[in-house]
Amino acid sequence: MLVGVFADSHDHLDNLRLAVEQFNRAGCEVVLFAGDLVSTFAVPPLRKLACPLVGCFGDNEGNKAGLYAGIGIVGTLGEAPVRYVGRDGTRFMIVHMERQARGISEDFDVFIYGHTHKPVVHLDELGRLFLNPGETSGWTFRRPTIALLETQTKHVEIIELRQAQVDASVG
Repeated sequence: MLVGVFADSHDHLDNLRLAVEQFNRAGCEVVLFAGDLVSTFAVPPLRKLACPLVGCFGDNEGNKAGLYAGIGIVGTLGEAPVRYVGRDGTRFMIVHMERQARGISEDFDVFIYGHTHKPVVHLDELGRLFLNPGETSGWTFRRPTIALLETQTKHVEIIELRQAQVDASVG
């Protein structure tokens, strides 16, 4: 199962559009979001997703009620932690900040988080995947990224949006 993952778009609409293009081009079955869209005007680009979106609110959302209502057309947003089970049985835990999962005793296969704006991919001693897709916005580190996850192999590809745009225009 191919899963798109993003976080921390912080109202960067151009990069959000690029992320949606990448997810659609890759043929993602679902896109998981780890918080910080920020404003409701970030919702319309997400309506072009060719698959459902499941995610959590971040710590910078300005209008949660508006975001919740707007996302309702393409998926769901909720308070962290958000649990999602993929079509193939993969169990996801989605938070914005890692600390939002403290005290959670439920088991999971993949832990999705954001907030640090830096991509991180690692397996723990139990074989669980921990994935931070980095920042979609690129505001902080000037490296806008998203991730693609193949759940069967746990292979993660971190995609730099600006590079992907260059690659797409060349090919």
